[in-house]
Amino acid sequence: MINRKIRQCLGSIILCASLFYPEGSRAQEVADSTRSYTIGEVVVTGTRDATDVRHLSQTVSVVNRRKIEQAMQPSLLPVLTENVPGLFTTARGIMGYGVSGGAAGGISLRGLSGGTARMMVLIDGHPQYAGIFGHPIADAYQSLLADKVEVLRGPASVLYGSNAMGGVVNVVTRKMHEDGVRTNLHAGYGSYNTLETELTNMVRKGRFSSIVSGSYNRTDGHRDDMGFEQYGGYAKVGYDVTDNWNMYADVNVTHFNASYPGQVSAPLVDAYQRITRGVSSFAVTNHYQRTSGAASFFYNWGNHWINDGYTPSAGETAQDGRFKSRDNMMGVSLYQSAQFFKGNRITFGFDWFRYGGKAWTDYVAGEREGTRNDLVDKHEDEIAGYVDFRQDIGKWLTLNAGIRVDNHSRIGTEWIPQAGLAFHLPSAIELKASASEGFRYPILREMYMFPPQNPDLKPESMWNYEIALSQTLLNGRLNYGVNVFYIDGKNLIMTLPNPNGSGMLNQNSGKIDNAGVELMAAYRINAYWSVDANYSFLHMKNPVIAAPKHKLYAGGSFTKGRWSVSSGIQYIDGLYTSVGDNPVTENFVLWNLRGQFSATQWLDLWLRGENLMAQKYEINVGYPMPGATVMGGINIHF
Repeated sequence: MINRKIRQCLGSIILCASLFYPEGSRAQEVADSTRSYTIGEVVVTGTRDATDVRHLSQTVSVVNRRKIEQAMQPSLLPVLTENVPGLFTTARGIMGYGVSGGAAGGISLRGLSGGTARMMVLIDGHPQYAGIFGHPIADAYQSLLADKVEVLRGPASVLYGSNAMGGVVNVVTRKMHEDGVRTNLHAGYGSYNTLETELTNMVRKGRFSSIVSGSYNRTDGHRDDMGFEQYGGYAKVGYDVTDNWNMYADVNVTHFNASYPGQVSAPLVDAYQRITRGVSSFAVTNHYQRTSGAASFFYNWGNHWINDGYTPSAGETAQDGRFKSRDNMMGVSLYQSAQFFKGNRITFGFDWFRYGGKAWTDYVAGEREGTRNDLVDKHEDEIAGYVDFRQDIGKWLTLNAGIRVDNHSRIGTEWIPQAGLAFHLPSAIELKASASEGFRYPILREMYMFPPQNPDLKPESMWNYEIALSQTLLNGRLNYGVNVFYIDGKNLIMTLPNPNGSGMLNQNSGKIDNAGVELMAAYRINAYWSVDANYSFLHMKNPVIAAPKHKLYAGGSFTKGRWSVSSGIQYIDGLYTSVGDNPVTENFVLWNLRGQFSATQWLDLWLRGENLMAQKYEINVGYPMPGATVMGGINIHF
């Protein structure tokens, strides 16, 4: 049932439409001669079926392969921070994010954080969060994977279920678009003995395609005991069985060894971790003129070995135990999208997920040496069905609506609706309005691991209300967009004093009351020069860590002949690194510069400089970020 707030929102939308179209058919006749109907960006994240982004009522940002390569970053997260308004990712050093205490790589969007499982990361539509802890593993999302990244800014629970409460980051993997064989070697070296390498081979011949990619990255880090080393590999094979049917299988494995030194005021000793994460999937897809769909199976796994270290300055001695865990997540997703009549598209989908794992402490010293303490050994199931409906009404309006019925093996059933309108106005203007619900089931750690666990937790939920305006001008050379949103959330899981006993307890007591504005603009000045910028303002009634009040990025690029140069400035203000009775905020300005020179047809030379003004700042409290850093290297392609 659509609640009162949705009815009010849709009533306002219809009122706005009547103001724009007091004489509906006559306005359409006039506008037909003034509007150019260019094809917009095609995305797959706002709906399972590939769709012109103009017809979606929610906002999807797309970071394409050109932007990813231009950034010259081994990790996707810094690229997203620069290019997506409202999105921010944490960092603690020149390379590597790690897990456990002091870890970085948290993704926040509009004040909702992936570190608390409120943001979902997908690879080709498959969820990637850890089975026990529920959050994304930042070091697994490398640039070598991505053909593009689509970010849905706002709840996506109708299509993707729990953990898509605040939004979705979908990594669309690479592929060859034409017949041939292409191989590329990327290698670089720079500050703090940092090395990054990637070797990729792509093949397409007739109906067969493949990609194989491997990487090795390492750094000593800008502080003692902050070394990081990572091995990664990705492989994908695809085959077009017919003109309408395709199948593919892929696997992605990353392993990293990370040390973390603790806060500068309380250095840690012997704090390090060895983490292996893997992702595999198999899918069969079909594409016809009036229907398309897919059936896919995926399996994710992880092995984690962590020594949390100790703080000698606090009188601590070496840890007696080592935390270990093995988790996994598997699932089956089915969907079929069909056009039953003109301007219509209905998608029916089914998801089944099973996730969990086991965690324990192995004691290697002290009185309990040689023993083991089991912490959790649990799996949960989630099964869901959904319907997503899209209908064009004339040439000027698209109606979107959807609902998901989602059942959790322990918690019960949730009904998740969303609705919105997209107006296609004269002069290439798009006006969108939407109301969508997001939710999140409590994760295994919150329910079963470590005091203050609570197995009786209920799901978190929120409503996102949004109006967006965008326009394309000068034959596509200039575009801009404005988004205004309000988030109303309840039942957030917080750790509070136990009302029925001593100690602390996880409880559904928190609220979200966030509002904000997001702006973006891009202008291709001529064949050589282009500029772009984005800005976001976020007001939080209840501030959270790693969600800046103001975030601005402005950049430009120049490409001519053998030269390619890009530069950008990022401004962050009102970034909470600590909240509570004594909140701490940071503000800083970062300048980067990147350049590439094509020495021959097969050899490029590149150079990247970050934080060139040597700003002193922190993102994770107690972890000062490095000053100016420089990397340089080669690209060999044949």
